[in-house]
Amino acid sequence: MPARWRGYLDQTRGRQGRGAAYRHYWELSVLYGVQPKLRSGDMWVPGSRRYTDPTTLLIPAGTWATQRDDFCTVTGTDADPTRQLHRLETELHAAVDDLNRILSDPASEGLARIGDDGDLIVSPLPAEQVPAGADALAEAVAARLPQVQLPALLIEVDQDTRFSEAFTHAGGAQPRNPDLVRNLYASVLAYACNLGYAGMADATGISEDTLAWTSQWYLRQETLREANARLVNAHHRHPLAALWGGGTLSSSDGQRFPQRGRSLTARALSRYFLDEGTTTYTHVSDQHSTYGTKVIPTTWREAVAVLDEIFGNPTDLPIREHTADTAGQTLATFAIFDLAGLRFSPRIRDIGRLQLYRLGAGPFWRDRYPHAGPLLTQPIQTQLIVDHWSDLLRLVGSMKFGHTTASLLIAKLHASSRQNSLARALQEYGRLVRTICLSRYIANEELRRRVRRQLNKGESLHALAATYSSPTKARSDAGTDDQVDQALCLTLVTNAVVLWNTTYLGDTLDALRADGHPIPADGAAHLTPAQHDHINFYGTYTFDFETELRREGHRPLRSPAA
Repeated sequence: MPARWRGYLDQTRGRQGRGAAYRHYWELSVLYGVQPKLRSGDMWVPGSRRYTDPTTLLIPAGTWATQRDDFCTVTGTDADPTRQLHRLETELHAAVDDLNRILSDPASEGLARIGDDGDLIVSPLPAEQVPAGADALAEAVAARLPQVQLPALLIEVDQDTRFSEAFTHAGGAQPRNPDLVRNLYASVLAYACNLGYAGMADATGISEDTLAWTSQWYLRQETLREANARLVNAHHRHPLAALWGGGTLSSSDGQRFPQRGRSLTARALSRYFLDEGTTTYTHVSDQHSTYGTKVIPTTWREAVAVLDEIFGNPTDLPIREHTADTAGQTLATFAIFDLAGLRFSPRIRDIGRLQLYRLGAGPFWRDRYPHAGPLLTQPIQTQLIVDHWSDLLRLVGSMKFGHTTASLLIAKLHASSRQNSLARALQEYGRLVRTICLSRYIANEELRRRVRRQLNKGESLHALAATYSSPTKARSDAGTDDQVDQALCLTLVTNAVVLWNTTYLGDTLDALRADGHPIPADGAAHLTPAQHDHINFYGTYTFDFETELRREGHRPLRSPAA
């Protein structure tokens, strides 16, 4: 019962003619009080998946006893909380020392400085200088990339990766229709381009019933994720992909799409939609490939979903570090990343206003680090972390080992009441980790630029997807499964375009070298596989298998004058 409602209920008790209404007031107040407790897990409903007992989301205690050592070995997290906190204290000293050095050096005011009121001021970085010759190289490459129709692009990529073989019949039946692969391409494009079955039928001549049947029996989350994994792995193996990164860094961000019709995930948000819409939350590697896709309500904080695709990464990408923007971080996510053996380096708005924390007494830090020490204003409650250390490891182990989805547990932790000691312990650990990460981020110009470059890669892929997905046209699939299928089809086509572009960027660079064109040592790294001016996404779609299969090797490059 909310305390602020009790006075009104006491006043209306026993008033003549208010009996039925009085009962409804009580029912409403009880429901209002129960709602946040169900969300946080302080109360639960037996048999419910969403509102189940939170302890059932964790690895059973007996099983965890046998997996704890494996978890600590895999993540590098110490099973002893005292040793773990000592390691973090060493990292905190190193990070604060770097920050103190920057703040004490007048020549470093371009990174950060202390204002007249004692507050930390983090200066925005100037634009990154593009290497000499990089723009000329990009123009020369763009002029030679072959022009291609989107259906032909899919056929060619499929010949190299066999991603269409991931689409198996839901009932296990063997395909008999010789046009099945053509129908699969058309069904994927119907979803990805947001044309619907009717629009794709007009563009291809394939009947709506055929497209609907193919989608129903072959396009499922597991088959689409497997097809995407094949594309990401093929791109990861391409020699040119290594110029953009090693596949160890990734970023995540949301892209909003309007929705038509009633939906469990659609929300009204006037900032983005005239009516309602959803958010497609994607994870992008430093090699420009999209390895994770999730559909979430637009009103969700993106930090809830930031870990799902990292823990469930089905590709060969060895992700070790992740970045996001302000909406993708909370204290809980900082803590979980660190406990899982991963580094979290988000770009946070108004970073200078965030509170920094210390281990131990304030005078020690102020004396040792006269410029950065005064910024560490609050102490970490280490005893709270020590008391719940075993539960914290079990919590993160349940996510990492796939016992439950990270978003489900994080959502409950964010909604937990202040009396939930485990949530408070996780936040306390997150304060320590965040202080270390922010001190590193502020003092390290190269890290800040690397994070910005990675986030820009995600934005460039969103722009590529918006080119052919009609982002302003409302989607009509109200079912959650259909929304996820459509988002995964969009990711599939984006990954196919990125892989095709990477292949022909490599061919073009080889041709330019053969022609004696100077290739700057770092100029190729500034090329992007997210370009699309040479790809025709529109018009009538024809799937000319015979022409594509007759061609040996790659298609010829354009001459510069063409």
